[in-house]
Amino acid sequence: MNAPYYKFGYFNDEVSLIIAFIIGIGFGFFLERAGFGSSRKLASQFYFKDMAVLKVMFSAIVTAMIGLYYLSVLGFVDLSLVYVSPTYIIPQITGGLILGVGFVIGGYCPGTSCVAASTGKIDGMIYLLGVILGIFVFGELFAWIEPFFYSTPMGKIILPELLNLPYGVVVFAVVLMAIGAFAAAEWVEKKTASKSGGN
Repeated sequence: MNAPYYKFGYFNDEVSLIIAFIIGIGFGFFLERAGFGSSRKLASQFYFKDMAVLKVMFSAIVTAMIGLYYLSVLGFVDLSLVYVSPTYIIPQITGGLILGVGFVIGGYCPGTSCVAASTGKIDGMIYLLGVILGIFVFGELFAWIEPFFYSTPMGKIILPELLNLPYGVVVFAVVLMAIGAFAAAEWVEKKTASKSGGN
């Protein structure tokens, strides 16, 4: 096994931060190139007019998943060393719902607001200020909400272990799910476009 590089000690914390910074810039660049620096394009997802967010993000997830799986099969990546955040099911569902509501209202998620702000969009800057304010408020209130934050712990769980299925089967199932989602997205976009054209 040769990877993850950091876990095998090929570089230190300082170098890892530099690499993360470079990857972050690259990620932001490709988000902008995909049009995700526009709140209108992002909000169109929720009106079923433009499903680019689903297509791009699902493509990225499937690509990363297949890549990691086959690199592990080839003996290059030790999947047991890939970091997985611990699951606290109720707090994380609650946080996801709050983020989702903010996404629908503002048209951005935290990452895309950074992309929009970096390209000079005022709505992105305002949204990013809201994110920073939210982080500050969360930090100040954390002592009060800490019991809830760490409630319903499930440990570090992954789908193959949760479903008691081989990695390959889960990867194949997610790929089929992605294909189905892409087909559904195309169908929804066409239906929405035909209704708009009819009006």
